[in-house]
Amino acid sequence: AILLGPDRFSETWRVNASMNEESLIQQAQGGYVAAFNRLVVQYQELVFNVAYRIMGDPAVAEDVTQETFITAYQSLRSFRGGSFKSWLMRVATNRCYDELRRRKRRPQSSLDEMVDENESYAFLRSPQDGPEAHRQRVELALAIERCLKDLPDDQRIVTVLGDVEGYDYQEIATITRVSLGTVKSRISRARAKLRDCLQAVGGELLPAAYRLDSKGT
Repeated sequence: AILLGPDRFSETWRVNASMNEESLIQQAQGGYVAAFNRLVVQYQELVFNVAYRIMGDPAVAEDVTQETFITAYQSLRSFRGGSFKSWLMRVATNRCYDELRRRKRRPQSSLDEMVDENESYAFLRSPQDGPEAHRQRVELALAIERCLKDLPDDQRIVTVLGDVEGYDYQEIATITRVSLGTVKSRISRARAKLRDCLQAVGGELLPAAYRLDSKGT
């Protein structure tokens, strides 16, 4: 768990369990670290998953996640209401941008480890799959990772937020602080590039958004 402050485990759970998110934010803005740690517990998996899919390296994603919550705590008084989740994801994507600018790294983890341990890959796991189906899904995941890494950073980030994490266009625009039209344009261009890249995989395993229809479009 990525928690802040001394006695962080015991203090976090002393916070009133019935306290809603708004109350936790208000207390955290007042300097009560245990209240903020409750928010960390709630959102750390989401932040890690997004950072992991953008960065492609679990160690880097852990660092980004840690930096996200440190920055969020330090900047919490600037939060003026609205969706805390979107505000937090904006912090996370900004940290990803910073890291992408600082270094261009490629993931070294095994794909099986990624599929087994990361919930963003849950769609690739099925208890009904036989060895061949599992192999095909793993190959698809590897192809997706390679194709995602070839996208420009801004297109990769909106694609991860939209097609992997399920945010709608308006939420992505809020998180990334660009216009709705820019989000749509980036996702459209990214999907076209991913579709072209993924055609080598072929078959029905491709995500629906990236398949060619019967007319080849």
